[in-house]
Amino acid sequence: MKPDRPSSVAGTPVVAPLVFVPRTSKIPGAGPEPMAPALAAQVNPLIAAHRERAGALLPLLHAVQERLGHVPPMVVPAIAEALNLSRAEVHGVISYYHFFRSTPPGRHVVQVCRAEACQACGADELLAEAEALLGCKSHETRSDGAVTLEPVFCLGLCASSPAVQVDDQLHARMTPARLRQLGEQLEILA
Repeated sequence: MKPDRPSSVAGTPVVAPLVFVPRTSKIPGAGPEPMAPALAAQVNPLIAAHRERAGALLPLLHAVQERLGHVPPMVVPAIAEALNLSRAEVHGVISYYHFFRSTPPGRHVVQVCRAEACQACGADELLAEAEALLGCKSHETRSDGAVTLEPVFCLGLCASSPAVQVDDQLHARMTPARLRQLGEQLEILA
């Protein structure tokens, strides 16, 4: 221990601050591929529009997903570097929030609320029925790309549960029969 640097101040250890230094060398096989020029052309303006905002990560991720339908893994390094975050921090936010997808969704997205109020009114049975009707499991996209089924936690219709969102349209007091009707209208039944 060096005498010019105290090991503690009033009993509290002194810890050097961590500083993120982006890696400039590319290690073969380490991490996702770099962004293709077409993808960079879509994502870079979003990064530029958000990078100076306080707390920019969540609004930026929402903007990327709104533009692309998902947050591809290859955009994570660019977002991390622009916001002076680690890739792990960005990935952690994407994987923590169920709203964000890292793969493209189907042409239609069916979300079944799994919050407590909806569970009390039959959401578990409704989700099982959705899996059977749509021909795919939760968190999956059917092989033909027609539909993605996602359990979500609270669509904000607790007083009218169970709730389902199909694409951007909310549906309250959903029943298996009404879910079948919606599937027939959208031509997404298995």
